[in-house]
Amino acid sequence: MKGIHVTSEIKPLKKVLLHRPGKELLNLTPDRLNELLFDDIPYLKIAQEEHDAFAKILRDNGVEVVYLEDLMTEVLEQNPKLVEPFLYQWLSEGNIKTKRWQDKLYNYLISNYHGKDLVLKTMEGITLKEMGDSIKAYSLQDRIAPSDDLIVDPMPNLYFQRDPFASVGEGVFLHRMKFPTRNRETIYADYIFKYHPDFAGLIKRYYDRDYHANIEGGDVFNLTDTVLAIGISQRTSPDAIELAARNLFNDHDCKIRTVLAFRIPESRAFMHLDTVFTRIDYDKYTVHPAIIGPLEVYEITPTQREDRNPDDLHIQRLDMKLEDILAKYTGVDNVELIYCGGDDLIAAAREQWNDGSNTLCIAPGTIVCYERNDVTNAILREKGLNVLTIPSAELSRGRGGPRCMSMPIIRED
Repeated sequence: MKGIHVTSEIKPLKKVLLHRPGKELLNLTPDRLNELLFDDIPYLKIAQEEHDAFAKILRDNGVEVVYLEDLMTEVLEQNPKLVEPFLYQWLSEGNIKTKRWQDKLYNYLISNYHGKDLVLKTMEGITLKEMGDSIKAYSLQDRIAPSDDLIVDPMPNLYFQRDPFASVGEGVFLHRMKFPTRNRETIYADYIFKYHPDFAGLIKRYYDRDYHANIEGGDVFNLTDTVLAIGISQRTSPDAIELAARNLFNDHDCKIRTVLAFRIPESRAFMHLDTVFTRIDYDKYTVHPAIIGPLEVYEITPTQREDRNPDDLHIQRLDMKLEDILAKYTGVDNVELIYCGGDDLIAAAREQWNDGSNTLCIAPGTIVCYERNDVTNAILREKGLNVLTIPSAELSRGRGGPRCMSMPIIRED
């Protein structure tokens, strides 16, 4: 299956992109956790076992699983001339700005790593000691730095493949991410969409990584083929939503004619819309009860004036209950909101922190969840949902659940 086709959050999932956690997690240290957006250090061996269990559940349910590292390897192997520009771009965006250092690191990489190992190394980062003692002769900073200092940072958030881009209809948003440590993650998708035979020439970009405003995939929801929801959150700005809406509306082949902007409180716990809200069936959604009061929803549509500028937007706040908004814009009679943790506020806070609201729907009423959220999972089963659970003692330390870890590429209509 080539290209991208995603017009829903719940239609049967046929192809999905993942990244198996790798040695980038081994370069996490306590003093840099905050900068690299982690609260704790996952144990890599167990995190990989848990991630493999996630991939197995998807395959067992008819989903083709492709990996970011494999697609990028295929791009470079099929287009060897791309290796040099890719590595120099990676080094420049990794804050290696001097040509002398870029050349030394480039030569180190191509002399020691090839194929998939090279791609994985770019995800892992480079420490000073890897370059040998002679490298310290070139810089005062490096003479006084500990040998374990990182020259190029790792990308430990890569196993959350939902965020670097978003599948929207037959196109994508390729994102400008909020924090510098994550911006380089979008390089891989950029090359894959340009050069991989499954995507080259097939993908429209409705947002691109060099745009000025921040947006991340955990805030982007395909409600229907004509309605897109985007969260205004800690990681996604109103400017980005307006820009994305204009690009969608100005493409006459694009069916999306309504964007709903969901404003949620800005906090580490509520970093994206999908940490507090996901769709799990035609008429059912998980939601963290703490957002119901402060949540604001705005409708964005093209201006209908005959003399309108193509960039004009009509924006109005929707003064309706969340369930009524969702029913209206998805064309169902009634919507049920299922609270994470139920009526127990302590369980709700605990299980939302461990991604009890971050579910991946692989078919209407069939969802993948972390097994640790037993209160929420029991409620979902009581409501008739088919809940498939995966182990999550280590994966959850990164503050992201099954939806965060997966990017749908193809969903059936």
